[in-house]
Amino acid sequence: MTRKRGGVILAHVLSSICEKMNRKKSLPNDGGRSQDVLKRCLSTMDITLLGIGHMVGAGIYVLTGTVAKDIAGPGIIFSFFLAGLVSILAAICYAEFGTRVPKAGAAYAYTYIAVGEFWAFIIGWNICLEHMLGAASVSRAWSGYVDSLLGGWIKNTTLGLIGGEAHYDTDLLAQYPDVLACLICLIYALAMALGVKITAAINNILTLINIAVMLLVICVGFWYADVQNWFKADGGFLPYGFAGVIAGAATCFYAFVGFDSIATSAEEAKNPATSVPIATLVSLSAVSAGYILVSAALTLMIPTDEINPSASLPEAFGQLGLPWARIIITIGALCGMTTTLLGSLFALPRCLYAMACDGLIFSCFGRVNSMTQVPVLNLLASGIFSALLALVFDLKHLVEFMSIGTLLAYTIVAASVIVLRYRPLKPESLIYAPDSSESENLDYEADSLSEDSSADTISQTGELIGRTSAVYLKAKYKWLEPLVGSFEAERVVSTCVMLYCIFTFGICFQLKMYWSVTEAAGEVNDSSYWSFLFNGFILFFALACITLIGAYTQNTQGLTFKVPLVPLFPALSIFANIALMVHLSFVTWLRFFIWVSLGMLMYFGYGIHHSRQDGGENANYSILSSAGGQQATSGDLEETGNKQSCGGGGSSIAICHRFIGRKKSKGEQIQ
Repeated sequence: MTRKRGGVILAHVLSSICEKMNRKKSLPNDGGRSQDVLKRCLSTMDITLLGIGHMVGAGIYVLTGTVAKDIAGPGIIFSFFLAGLVSILAAICYAEFGTRVPKAGAAYAYTYIAVGEFWAFIIGWNICLEHMLGAASVSRAWSGYVDSLLGGWIKNTTLGLIGGEAHYDTDLLAQYPDVLACLICLIYALAMALGVKITAAINNILTLINIAVMLLVICVGFWYADVQNWFKADGGFLPYGFAGVIAGAATCFYAFVGFDSIATSAEEAKNPATSVPIATLVSLSAVSAGYILVSAALTLMIPTDEINPSASLPEAFGQLGLPWARIIITIGALCGMTTTLLGSLFALPRCLYAMACDGLIFSCFGRVNSMTQVPVLNLLASGIFSALLALVFDLKHLVEFMSIGTLLAYTIVAASVIVLRYRPLKPESLIYAPDSSESENLDYEADSLSEDSSADTISQTGELIGRTSAVYLKAKYKWLEPLVGSFEAERVVSTCVMLYCIFTFGICFQLKMYWSVTEAAGEVNDSSYWSFLFNGFILFFALACITLIGAYTQNTQGLTFKVPLVPLFPALSIFANIALMVHLSFVTWLRFFIWVSLGMLMYFGYGIHHSRQDGGENANYSILSSAGGQQATSGDLEETGNKQSCGGGGSSIAICHRFIGRKKSKGEQIQ
């Protein structure tokens, strides 16, 4: 009897933990403005320049020379094109969420609504690290750029003061502590505490200067261009082959990290529904074109083997005998790196603020200064931690570690777009109610309207709204009813997205191993054919998951911007992100799991108990005290918001239901 009672208690504990990890936030039905704390003062131009400033910095002035000389050669223009294409796939998904949920937190807030609390915390925890590493890496690049112009004076002086290179010559830490980079982080963090409008004004001025310098580089570079420089290196235009172009794209991807700061600023935008998608598309398109043209101009001016990776553009113009251009480019480089640093330090405090408001991290990070309407404590903490990272870590390690968290966030956001498109809206979640004149624009697909005879019987607008808020199989896919008809559409879609991600990872990992073995052997061996068959088998099931998702109608009510070709477009984004993730080094994955483990201590030690989505702290204790493991009453299992319940029976059944979905009742199956 005691053992049975202990099993019942354990079952309820596991069920409660499962319930809490999967609780979700509701979509705001007022555009997210009802509980605004941060000041809405940013225009579309402010947000666009914020995105451009965050992306155009260390990437164009430092990364371009490194990739062109050591990785891709003149083929760097294709590397930037591929990296920009992957970023655009992710950016469009961010733009849709920016119109759905115009709140601080970006990918964290989106995941909380679409997937659940546990994965939202994982994403938020990694976004914080991403922006800290971003700020630290840019400040390192800022300091290194200045040092290269001073002939290495900062480095030599620092090494002389600490007594040589041996103290910091390790694989983990930088060769020497960069005091200048540390001070830069602290100074800019303090400056941003003055207020978001002042920060935006400074960013706008510096970004416009940077854009002007980029246009100067492009114009002067093409004026002095020599096409023969593309073919002087050994190997011609692609000295490292197409593999070098792919490797260069993975490295150039770092240059586009920063557009998510546009979505982060949505809570401070005057009109986020239009500003966020416009700013995202305009800034990313402009930056992609700028990167391609600048890299083309650089490789046309001088041969790639003569490029100085530390200060590629100023040195290139110096070799052409244009000292005035070198000075102007130096000013533009410092302005560009400053705006990138401001972008990271802008986004990081707001992610901390969003997580603190939800109770997942300490509540002190949810306080906003009454005068400047800025989370000052968050800014100070962000500046201090970023400064410490910049002080002791090298730029290469910072950039490597930064990529994995960013790619994971992009993957989850793309998956969340699919999940929310197929989630039925509750009446209280409807963002607007269209009148009869707008009925032709209602949000389910045209083919389902023409094929479903029940649509012809709808006469009242209210009934039509209720119909479009449901998600169901299209008429031409009714043959799937015996397979999935007994399960909720949202559960089927969520399961298919999860399986698609697993299959995609398997395909990408298998292809990576195949290429590695083939390259080492120098020929295709017999086992490679079995590898192709295995990948084809997995690919079939991955495509089957996407096809099954597409068999359902979509729910896009109230969206002013929509990702096209859902679920195909987000699925391509997921594939591209995972393909880049599997090519990261083992050490990078190890560091990532260590950081996530630290986050688990925070979540299970603090966040899961203080979450604002928790409907009642004593619900578990009332369940545990029920004799004989009987079913708890509805009062014991009261839900808040759209929190999903795992309670009721044994833990095995509850956990199973979390993955395969609750079966519909007879009433729910009748549309």
